Amino acid sequence: MRPAHPTADDRTALATILAKYRDGRGIAIPLLADIQRQFGYLPPWAVDEAARALDLPAAELFGVATFYSMFRLKPLGKHVIRLCRGTACHVGGSLRIAEELQRRLGVAEGDTTEDGLFTLQFVACLGCCSLAPVMMVDGDVHGRLSPDKAVQVLEGYRARKGEA
Repeated sequence: MRPAHPTADDRTALATILAKYRDGRGIAIPLLADIQRQFGYLPPWAVDEAARALDLPAAELFGVATFYSMFRLKPLGKHVIRLCRGTACHVGGSLRIAEELQRRLGVAEGDTTEDGLFTLQFVACLGCCSLAPVMMVDGDVHGRLSPDKAVQVLEGYRARKGEA
């Protein structure tokens, strides 16, 4: 995970981004998108500095950031788990899987594990109803899950990636 405090390189990268927006109007979305592209999320210090440098209310930038789901105020883990909560998956037991993953990972939905390895997200549908219940880890689809099988999948990621 990134440190909470910006490095000199972080500040230089932000200054480069801000230079593009010095005299613009209606810049909040592209500005925030550029900051997120640079850092992987919107660090609060970067949003505050951008607001100060561009003479914008920080509340305006944070308001835009929290309104649009494309923006993240927290860093993602190395592996993003997307657990389907669509109808077929729900009927197949995705709620039990969600509860077990939250318990085993020690996170709530939308949060990242302390070690920065996994972020758990619930999604409306992954479009894999024939494999229900299903989850996606990064780009890999894992279907016909039970709570135990879902945990085994994650243990496999730890083992394969040397992250045990």
